[in-house]
Amino acid sequence: MTGTIIPLQPGEAQAGRLCVRAALLGDRLTADRSSNPDMVSSAPFCVRKGHGYAVIFRYGAVVLVGLTPQEEQELLAQYIQAAHPAPFEEERLELVVAPDLEEGVSVGGRLQIKALTPAHVLVLADILAKSIALARYEREIAAVFDTIEPAATTLAVSGRIPKARKALLQLIGSALLAQHRVSGRIAFAEKPDALWDHPELERFYARLEDEYEIIERGTLLHGKVEVVASAAQTFTDMMDTARSMRLEVLIVVLILAELIIAAVALLRP
Repeated sequence: MTGTIIPLQPGEAQAGRLCVRAALLGDRLTADRSSNPDMVSSAPFCVRKGHGYAVIFRYGAVVLVGLTPQEEQELLAQYIQAAHPAPFEEERLELVVAPDLEEGVSVGGRLQIKALTPAHVLVLADILAKSIALARYEREIAAVFDTIEPAATTLAVSGRIPKARKALLQLIGSALLAQHRVSGRIAFAEKPDALWDHPELERFYARLEDEYEIIERGTLLHGKVEVVASAAQTFTDMMDTARSMRLEVLIVVLILAELIIAAVALLRP
């Protein structure tokens, strides 16, 4: 386990309704650990801020729990400067905290927990961060599929690959980038480290994971990435084959030209 979790302090558990905001600000975020003495966890980086918590993930997600609108804007402004400009992927939810509630997601779609502990925050943040990251990558993969379709249609109709070499190279780059993001960054199948110290939250985590369909969405997205990577590899192989054929034709033409020149020189009186 890489994170360090500070146990719940007396009087921290709060009953009531809190705002939860999850946002994907960029491809990678680096948290400023030096100016945050109230650190709860190091991986992911989690700090207390006022009466709430802020959780920052290296792959670009930020989850804010129980913060005021002003505190949210201050913290987001700190990271938006180094990330992609707005609009960014985000989700707002209501969190109900009461000791007699069944933890998970209610019929009305509200999140419910018994107490606002650091462990609860880390488990909740892990699911929400993965969900908004998957939403971003799902849109990106859909855009890549939109790029593949015209190229595949041209290949099916004419039997030739499109002549726009730059577009094909961009397609291959998009496929490689999507594959790296889905497989290497968010690790959608891995459980948060907080569950090692708090196994009693396994059920809470499983309910959230099932509600947001993290495994199903991640598996489906991974399958789409493999399709895109396969298409990119196919186009790459065809481009290499076409280039090799052009080189072979050029070599044959040069040989024939040399033979013709030699024959003319021999026949010349």
